[in-house]
Amino acid sequence: MKHFITVKVVVCAISALWFAGARLKAQDWDVGSRLAEYIDTETEGKLKLGVEQRVRFESRTGTNFGKDPDIETALVRTRISLTYQPFKWLKFSGMAQDSRAPWYGANAPNTIRDPIDLQEGYIEVLPEGKTGFGMTAGRMMLNYGEGRLIGTPQWSNLSRTYDNGRAYYTTPRARFEVLMVSPVKVIIGEFNHPDLGDRVWGTYDTFADVLGKNSVDVYLLRHDQNRPGGFTGGSKAAGTDRLGVNTLGFRLAGPLVEGVKYSVEGAAQNGTVGPAQHRAEAWFSSFSRRWTAVGKPLDVSGEYKFASGARNPQDTSLSRTFDQLYAANHDKFGHEDLFGWRNIHNLRSVATYGLTKSFAVNFMYNNFWLASARDSLYNGSGKSIATSANGSAGRHVGQETDVFVTFKWRHFQTGAGYGYVYPGTFLLKTTPGVAPTYVYIFHTYSL
Repeated sequence: MKHFITVKVVVCAISALWFAGARLKAQDWDVGSRLAEYIDTETEGKLKLGVEQRVRFESRTGTNFGKDPDIETALVRTRISLTYQPFKWLKFSGMAQDSRAPWYGANAPNTIRDPIDLQEGYIEVLPEGKTGFGMTAGRMMLNYGEGRLIGTPQWSNLSRTYDNGRAYYTTPRARFEVLMVSPVKVIIGEFNHPDLGDRVWGTYDTFADVLGKNSVDVYLLRHDQNRPGGFTGGSKAAGTDRLGVNTLGFRLAGPLVEGVKYSVEGAAQNGTVGPAQHRAEAWFSSFSRRWTAVGKPLDVSGEYKFASGARNPQDTSLSRTFDQLYAANHDKFGHEDLFGWRNIHNLRSVATYGLTKSFAVNFMYNNFWLASARDSLYNGSGKSIATSANGSAGRHVGQETDVFVTFKWRHFQTGAGYGYVYPGTFLLKTTPGVAPTYVYIFHTYSL
């Protein structure tokens, strides 16, 4: 077919443009952009090339919580993707990702490195108009709502991806979807294969332009996890060696008055965690507004988050710690990404000052308390990192301040940041000497 370019042709085109790059005029030095335009033009928009190259140098000190070492390393992530859409109703997409951690050493964990692997590979059947059925199947990076329960944290050097099967029906103002998603387990040295022993399935429905320009999400999700999928509690002999949590929730977002925007989300859970009955809940609310300061835009937001914790961790008959599913927590609990949406109260504010259209300065402040003094403090992955079993360490975890800058130009972005955690009573008593500090600088090219 005229419009079908084989992988061989694409590789040849990449090679040709790459070696020709040295001979290009100064204004034409962006070889990747020229290649993407060439492929798009030659296939009349049916085949699209995507490229991302990101390098970040970071230093994390004082964050060990008794486990993790201080880290000074480079994080390098490279992505190449091709998306082919031969018809309006059919799309194929694939992405290769290579993630490495130079300077870390030979034992870099699978949370920061995974030599070349399949990040995405899926087929999508699309509605032919604004109303109709669609479906996806394969491996994809996914985000629902603001990613508080199912999301892909792009700041991570790997970025979570999912093996999924989804079917949906869309109208001009609504989308009804049933889904089954399973996070891909990273296996260094092997192809990352599905592990459906850890999965979420259910329905996630969205409605636009409700009572004006408000959007509404409603979801009912079931999280199943067995021992091969990662669950470590319960007894196989007693048949309690699995997790089964139901989450019923909603999200509202839209404009209020005088330029103020809002977003709220609430979720209630029941089910079982091993032998224990599970009852938990979580809440999020935020308000934001754009102001003008010295003729420049200043975006200011404030928010509050809560997630329940166990009142008595020794009670094996009742689980009260909120299950955050597969949350994308970057920035949601501070720029250092230390904590997660479990057993926590969090106040957060962010101010972004646009000095130019391309250059912005960001200030972030967070304050943290435990919801239950006897339950653990949990990290962004939902794992316990500090505990005061009798509650004597109090509930105040600490405060975090962050400042970071970003500069964008065409397909390039660069930035740098600094963050520091001022330990509260809980951290001072459970992890003496810990005072997390984060310094980084990064550069990204993407198209």
